[in-house]
Amino acid sequence: MQKSSPKKKLRKAQHQNRPGKEFKMVPAPVYDNKKIKASGKLNGKVALITGGDSGIGRAVAILYAKEGADIAIVYLNEHKDAEDTKKAIEEYGQKCLLIPADVSKETKCIATVKKAFKMYKRIDILVNNAAIHYESKGLEDITTKHLLKTFQTNLFSFFWITKNALPHMKKGAAIINTSSVTAYRGSGGLIDYASTKGAIVSFTRSLSANLVDKGIRVNAVAPGPIWTPLVVSSFKPDKVAKFGSEVPMKRAGEPAEVASCYLFLACDDSSYITGQVLHPNGGEIVNA
Repeated sequence: MQKSSPKKKLRKAQHQNRPGKEFKMVPAPVYDNKKIKASGKLNGKVALITGGDSGIGRAVAILYAKEGADIAIVYLNEHKDAEDTKKAIEEYGQKCLLIPADVSKETKCIATVKKAFKMYKRIDILVNNAAIHYESKGLEDITTKHLLKTFQTNLFSFFWITKNALPHMKKGAAIINTSSVTAYRGSGGLIDYASTKGAIVSFTRSLSANLVDKGIRVNAVAPGPIWTPLVVSSFKPDKVAKFGSEVPMKRAGEPAEVASCYLFLACDDSSYITGQVLHPNGGEIVNA
């Protein structure tokens, strides 16, 4: 049962094969804070979210649905997680389209946008969120295969999906990109991943300047350590058990604690904000 509010929890030493499955995580991530009541901030909107089956993407999708939006979720092959997310969205009375696709491939990104537009005839909010990472001891351990896969998934997909979604987005639409705290402080074990996240910050700032005259706002969120399937499918069990303990709050954040940033940037509360990055990271001070 989904708990109503996030709090510090003991993490079990565990590991999963990529891309990771949320329903197997112990403890289960908190994706819906029941204490937060809906206020209709996204009534009548349509949101396209990559990596929306689990983790941060799931929490965002469910919060958007709670606020009145219909959702299109793009995910790789985590079908049970995707169906669970769809069920939660429909419990809030909203529609949910599931689109399995490998966003590291341009043709799949193009097809994804076409499917979402065919279903809803509009795209008001685009959340570029899908990501992978491969931990490595040093630069010499990063294979070309993993380097290309990381950039294609984490960065190129943002270009491809946004490029194809823009013709369907009108004045007042919002684009929100998921960066990371690693874009600001780096990561010795995730050099290629951190590099993509830094590029996403520049992509966000540049695209915001390009689209400002069209009335489309572009912002980003740079989460710190958040309890998601990416964690249990990327790190060794002992590291998973301690994940997040190094930040000032001494714990990993829950997806539900990050989703509110995406809601703020998607709704009219942030109408005077574009080209910016929010930092839900447990208290780590970054040079933003």
